[in-house]
Amino acid sequence: MREVLVRYIGRFAPSPTGPLHAGSLVAALASWLDARTHDGQWLVRIEDVDTPRCIAGTDQLILQQLATCGLLPDAPVIWQSQRGDAYQAALDALVAKGWAYPCGCSRKEIEDAQALMGHARERHTAAVYPGTCRDGLNGKAARAWRLNVQRVIDDLQLTTPLTWQDRLLGLQQQDVAKDVGDFVLRRADGLWAYQLAVVVDDAAQGITHIVRGADLTDNTA
Repeated sequence: MREVLVRYIGRFAPSPTGPLHAGSLVAALASWLDARTHDGQWLVRIEDVDTPRCIAGTDQLILQQLATCGLLPDAPVIWQSQRGDAYQAALDALVAKGWAYPCGCSRKEIEDAQALMGHARERHTAAVYPGTCRDGLNGKAARAWRLNVQRVIDDLQLTTPLTWQDRLLGLQQQDVAKDVGDFVLRRADGLWAYQLAVVVDDAAQGITHIVRGADLTDNTA
């Protein structure tokens, strides 16, 4: 069989909520070095999809910080705030497959439903969505859109828990249906969720490798 070689394409994707701090610069440098080591491409994406948290002008400051350190992208920078049409097309495709649905639940309602089932929420974690609106809104107004995780797993015949290989941490795994539940794709305030936007953009840019902080490990699956 002929081996198919995939060219390395990495990316650094900061959110413009403030200037880059030391930890962010370390991640950027590591990502840039990894791309250079593999004779690949290094891209920069401004993840400003959460507009209320973004500070005007910080995107340009970040790009200036990177340039000062000699970290120049190999292709034009893209801004998530300019890619709403792509995210809407992705959501529409998921809805058409039956993989996404509208949700009318507030955060408190989700927490109350979990409490009634005897599930305590751990500190610094969101309550796992119990699937209240999975089969219909039952008279509620739609607030957000969620991914039907179990439906996706069943239709694609995925093995659970999902596993992936991290070069530093080794083999990782997560049972998304159990540990996360049907997560949000578009928020109640109309903003696109990170989990949708980042996947659409990584696919569009052909990203093959990601170097990022360990605090984002649990978002991988």
